[in-house]
Amino acid sequence: MMRWWMIIGMFLIVALKDVSGQKSFQPKQVTNDWKGIIYRNEVTGKATLHNNGFSIAYNSGKIRTYYKTTYYHLELGYMTDPREQKQNRNIPISFNRVSQSFKFGKQNYFYNIRAGKGSKVLLTDKAKRQGVSIGYNIEGGASLGILRPYYLELVYNYELDGRYYTELRTERYTPENADKFLDFNSVFSGATTSKGWSELSFVPGIQSKLGLFVSIGSMDEYTKNIEVGVMGDLFIRKVPIMVETPSISAKPYFIKFYLTFEIGKKSN
Repeated sequence: MMRWWMIIGMFLIVALKDVSGQKSFQPKQVTNDWKGIIYRNEVTGKATLHNNGFSIAYNSGKIRTYYKTTYYHLELGYMTDPREQKQNRNIPISFNRVSQSFKFGKQNYFYNIRAGKGSKVLLTDKAKRQGVSIGYNIEGGASLGILRPYYLELVYNYELDGRYYTELRTERYTPENADKFLDFNSVFSGATTSKGWSELSFVPGIQSKLGLFVSIGSMDEYTKNIEVGVMGDLFIRKVPIMVETPSISAKPYFIKFYLTFEIGKKSN
């Protein structure tokens, strides 16, 4: 009888130890990082304002990870010289015409085609509610400058058979007419914008860009970015937007601070 009580007691002791030594298991909490759907492709359009003009662009990108997108870039822009000033003499002439505005000393219109490859990198996760994240953008590639001659209507006075006449001649800048082109009193008006398209010249170069952007919209297939930064173009020779004088010199490079608005769509 004593032996049975000993066996039962040992069994109870082992059972109690097993129960008291059990670990308490809790349900595992699921962490949702709210990173949305990872898309594969992105197509966007851009509008840029900078201190030398403006541009529009098209990007075709490949989304490598949630944080990084590589893209190809094509951009068309118009660039000015900070020394350009629109003026109007408001003088009549014998052809029942009134002078139009012009930019004194301007030699060429300047357009710029930029093409390259870049990367957009997110530095933060998008906030769960506001859907705003910050990142940077770096890009490099080729740049092609396009020069179109700027024409003025110049006043020529001449004598014929003892009589004095006034004639308007539409001319671009040349070394031969420099004295006339750069004589303010000889300028009547700016010529029509249709002039010069058959006289384009090209200046190749390279370009780069570094910017900081804010991306708006969480878990959204639509891209909405605002970007600020600095962009530069370096050409193989000087770009004569203005006529070179002792006080005005052309340069082969442009450094611009910019503001860009970008919208687009992601897809799989």
